[in-house]
Amino acid sequence: MADLKKLLDDRGAAIKAGRDILNKAEAENRDLTADEQTQYDKSFADAAKLKSKIDQEQSQRELERQAAESALSHTELSDGNPAGGDPGSREKNIPEKEFRNFLRTGAVGPELRALQADSDPGGGYTVAPEMFVANLIKAVDDLVFIRGLSTVIPVVGSDSLGAPSLDNDPADAAWTPEIGAVSEDSTMTFGKRQLTPHQLTKLIKVAMKLLEVSALKIDVLVIARLAYKFAITEEKAFMTGSGAGQPLGIFTASNDGIATGRDVSTDNSTTAMTADGIMNNFYNLKAAYRMNANWIFHRDGVKNVSKLKDGDGQYIWRPGLVEGEPDRLLGRPVNESEYAPNTFTTGLYVGILGDFSYYWIADSISFSMQRLVELYAGNNQVGFIGRAYVDAMPVLGEAFSRVKLG
Repeated sequence: MADLKKLLDDRGAAIKAGRDILNKAEAENRDLTADEQTQYDKSFADAAKLKSKIDQEQSQRELERQAAESALSHTELSDGNPAGGDPGSREKNIPEKEFRNFLRTGAVGPELRALQADSDPGGGYTVAPEMFVANLIKAVDDLVFIRGLSTVIPVVGSDSLGAPSLDNDPADAAWTPEIGAVSEDSTMTFGKRQLTPHQLTKLIKVAMKLLEVSALKIDVLVIARLAYKFAITEEKAFMTGSGAGQPLGIFTASNDGIATGRDVSTDNSTTAMTADGIMNNFYNLKAAYRMNANWIFHRDGVKNVSKLKDGDGQYIWRPGLVEGEPDRLLGRPVNESEYAPNTFTTGLYVGILGDFSYYWIADSISFSMQRLVELYAGNNQVGFIGRAYVDAMPVLGEAFSRVKLG
């Protein structure tokens, strides 16, 4: 297990080294030399790599905690259970390094390959126990950060989720004489936001002897792998999904979500963000939205904004160097996603600030597992197909402000 405090301290030292280089050049009123630029890029790359390790370690600890709880409390997915054994010691028969590596990367090493799973003569379609569903959703929440920021609504007993929307407020009240006609409003209009959960699937194949020779519960492995695969697919859609048969992403211009009127490019260059451009974006949001707003950038975008200073020479990006404290830009938390846009070219999106409580995620609660015994029997494997139904979209465009290059 990595030393989290040391990782945080090392990241702080790398960030300071990079800033010292920038401050020296600024004090001497000159650009960075080629050597200084190389040193700065290395410092930032080291800080970014450490940030990735910190995030990975924190997520890994949470996944292992959930896996340990699952091993103690979950019911079996089928009647093909191994006989005997202490449920509380199921993970101990697998080397810790091998188990951690599987949860982190999905790579199956020799120790796990040697394990096999008991065949299930019944086979067929089995709906996952409710606790299994809850743990899967929790794991996805940990891996896809937008879920933790957004409004997540279960769709129960229907095919879709609909909500009325106030598209236009009435005009201001009019001062009226004591005897006079009351002015009629013609601007107030209503609309509707509709989310229809779309099917999301993934297949996992497991060696047949696993349940015979190992005390490790199969659902622990299935949860970990499905959580990873479902999380990655959802994160991509929440960022750039088209809205056609999948969620509508925050970086997709759409009148049904965030229209182009919420894009801000003023003062940004054609290849980079500027401090003034970020300020323009920040104040494009009303104060009520800014109070609960979060930034999202690709790590290349974070590298860009980490160099920016305000008119007083102060950096507008502040790193979080304490466990659990996020990096901040103009006081608001910064989130990194590998699936946020990172092509720095004229007219493209490179970041967003928004109150993500106005990004709605509709989940159907009928998550299920299908166990396939005969199909993969020739390879001594059992297949597990996981299914979920998800839709998502921004429901109020003015709660977001997208960063666009000039």
